Amino acid sequence: MENTRALRTWLNEMELAHPLVIGGPCSAETEEQVLKIAHELKDSDVNYFRAGIWKPRTRPGMFEGVGAIGLKWLQKVKAETGMKTCTEVANAAHVKLALEHDVDLLWIGARSTVSPFIMQEIADALEGTDKIVLVKNPVNPDLALWLGGIERLYKAGIKNLGAIHRGFSTYEKSKYRNIPEWQLAIEFQNRFPDLPLICDPSHITGNRDMVFDVSQTALDLNFDGLMIESHFDPENAWSDVAQQVTPTSLIQMMEDLKIRKETETDSGYRESLNNLRAQINVVDAQLIEMMGKRMKVADKIGALKKEKNVAVLQSRRWNEILGNMILEGESKGLSEEFVLKMFKAIHQESINHQEKIIKNS
Repeated sequence: MENTRALRTWLNEMELAHPLVIGGPCSAETEEQVLKIAHELKDSDVNYFRAGIWKPRTRPGMFEGVGAIGLKWLQKVKAETGMKTCTEVANAAHVKLALEHDVDLLWIGARSTVSPFIMQEIADALEGTDKIVLVKNPVNPDLALWLGGIERLYKAGIKNLGAIHRGFSTYEKSKYRNIPEWQLAIEFQNRFPDLPLICDPSHITGNRDMVFDVSQTALDLNFDGLMIESHFDPENAWSDVAQQVTPTSLIQMMEDLKIRKETETDSGYRESLNNLRAQINVVDAQLIEMMGKRMKVADKIGALKKEKNVAVLQSRRWNEILGNMILEGESKGLSEEFVLKMFKAIHQESINHQEKIIKNS
């Protein structure tokens, strides 16, 4: 995408004192439920009222949303509270109905983003609209796929665009429902700084007790806003029970979150920051040097295995290393999640080196 600076216009025009907040239930269940939550949130920092009308589910037989009737409830929300409304669309028919009911903001879910065919269908249906359209990252950590979906909308003449970071699916054990992979979101920001980026801590955590901390992390990373699911009776919600917070909790959360300045001009701060960054540069250079030395040893191991006709992968040895490094990392204040991710990458690079030696020597 080129000339993307205008993409941030819709957010700038809101002149918000607080980052953008999208709040409301995971699913619209009844008219009474939708209106009750909206009225509880109407005088808060929530800028857009969200409710899932169509719910793409992993397996059949699960609650898949109330359908088009819910759009009339969103119209009542706007009429009674003055709040702008938003919902997820997953195909051209959803888009048509949402536009007919004057929904202000549409988002495209992770299951849709993963399919270029679905994204093109939605882009064609939205062509030229002045509605705000946000695109959630695909379920798998594929930055190109995420950007590709947004580009299809951009080429369809949709200029009020943004993205939602909702975490990524994984088979690995994690405290998150969807691991945040913050580095991908940071790379996204670096490549498209003019594209508003919203965080969805509800889907990242899958746990209401973690929503605040992930929201704060997102704001610390200069995200433009948050999408948080809220229900007046979360334990009896029809979907995503564990991750929804009450409207009262959401309002308190908005008050407690710390909004960071993007920068600081104080000379003392700048001097201290530059000094600390210089120290990090030195340590980073040392890390690269040590990784280079480690891979040279891996090359020698590969040559020895080739000579003795031994398989590259030694699972027992790998598990032993991993266990030791997790314990060592904990003693240095490093999380198990980080140590696992780092050493898996190192191990894969070592295997690549050894395979190259065996194949080419």
